[in-house]
Amino acid sequence: MAVRVVLNCKVKSNEFNALLPFLEHNLPNVRSFKGNRRVSVLYDKVNNEMQLDEEWQSVAAHQAYLQFIDQNGVLTELANFFSEPPQISYFELLDI
Repeated sequence: MAVRVVLNCKVKSNEFNALLPFLEHNLPNVRSFKGNRRVSVLYDKVNNEMQLDEEWQSVAAHQAYLQFIDQNGVLTELANFFSEPPQISYFELLDI
């Protein structure tokens, strides 16, 4: 069953302009990773808050992606743009 994954991220002051090229370079890799269905990026510039709204085939598929980017260093690079670790929530998509 598909899941919606929402990551709420607090971007460090003055880091958003550096974060954009990083995302533009890396989002195609997320979108092509096995199990990913969709990724949208939203940004609240008043509060320096970014939300990644993703759809995955399963929680396991998303966690496999996190493990992959942890091992290749991308997760560490991404975390450097944030003032605190992202809050990750998993939502089951209901057919109602």
